[in-house]
Amino acid sequence: MYFSRIKILLNYLFIFLLIGLTPIGVSAQTESFDMSRYFYSGDGQLRLFSKKNGKSFSGRYRSGLGTYDESALKKIYQVFDAPDHTPNAQISLRLLEFIDFLQDRLGPRHQIIITSGYRNPEYNTGLRNNGSLAAKASLHQYGMAADFILEGVNAKSIWNYVKALGFGGAGYYHGKTVHIDVGPARSWDETTSGVGTDISDNNKLIGLVTDYDVYQPGTTVILRFIRMTAFPIGVTPEFSLIRTDDQTGTKVVLDFKPDFVINEKGSCLQLGNIDQMAGIRWKLPKELIPGRYTIRAVFCGNTWEDMPRQIETPEIEIRK
Repeated sequence: MYFSRIKILLNYLFIFLLIGLTPIGVSAQTESFDMSRYFYSGDGQLRLFSKKNGKSFSGRYRSGLGTYDESALKKIYQVFDAPDHTPNAQISLRLLEFIDFLQDRLGPRHQIIITSGYRNPEYNTGLRNNGSLAAKASLHQYGMAADFILEGVNAKSIWNYVKALGFGGAGYYHGKTVHIDVGPARSWDETTSGVGTDISDNNKLIGLVTDYDVYQPGTTVILRFIRMTAFPIGVTPEFSLIRTDDQTGTKVVLDFKPDFVINEKGSCLQLGNIDQMAGIRWKLPKELIPGRYTIRAVFCGNTWEDMPRQIETPEIEIRK
């Protein structure tokens, strides 16, 4: 009798573990990936129309908080004139989320008309040569900028709203369109754009960005340099992860060597074009403590005197 009771108790314990614990583990795994990947996000739906090529998209491009519909994204790339088969020319998800964010708050249910989306470097140079307000280091070349009209909303109102957010770039030329990008926080109009000056010559404005704002420990960060205007560029192959929300001040957590798209070895990698300065990958340590961080890159070779010696990404957040 005693052993029968023990056997029954063990069977109940087994059933409890099978029913009770397994779903908890699965739920935690699902929830950990189903989270917002950007600091500024919309509801995952967009209504877009291209004034340039007549392409349109209306629907959901995000199926969860951090899960994207590839077929929907390909249609969106077409609206932005971006080739879907060229990774470094695709439209930034951060830009899509930011435009979605603006649409939800300023003009829900209104259509966004894209007047200028992706520009390849040759096309951007052609615009400059024809006298258009196209910056030499334009973020349109990286799929990180768009000029658009939000139907029913004044362009100046959008410009002022983005300026107040203190996030991204906002340009207004006293017309119907507004320029939005997901580069550094700044604003300008046709008199203060800096186009036609040496503001970006010799990589003065070079930057470094991550593919997402929010990561989990153990996931991969994809980095790319932006706003380059002169090549080659020497990069030290060792980057640094820096904790920015530590109470004692910012501090280097660790140094690491990411994977570059070229196999060149040595203490100063020579990168010769936009593609070589993209697709830089690094897998975050699984034991990384949640918090806010930046990633620092250091340049070498002193090829361009006006270029900064080192740069850091905008802040990213590590969440469990």
